[in-house]
Amino acid sequence: METTVKKNQNIKFALHDIILDVTWSKISKRYFGKSSSWIYNKLNGIDGNGGDGGFTDEERELLRGALVDFADRLRVAADKI
Repeated sequence: METTVKKNQNIKFALHDIILDVTWSKISKRYFGKSSSWIYNKLNGIDGNGGDGGFTDEERELLRGALVDFADRLRVAADKI
């Protein structure tokens, strides 16, 4: 339980520079097929039922890939300007 909280704190810390600039609901829908509340709960380390939760290792890897893809898409858009 404590490990999950630490992992999620690490995720939020790693994302602190962009966390307010990203539309997490779009990331959630596009890459996970989930609702916005799902990803906000994951980012905050809760499971949706009020208990401890967070990203599984597989979800963390998928989030990493989603952010890399999003960064690539941003760069392509910027290069077109």
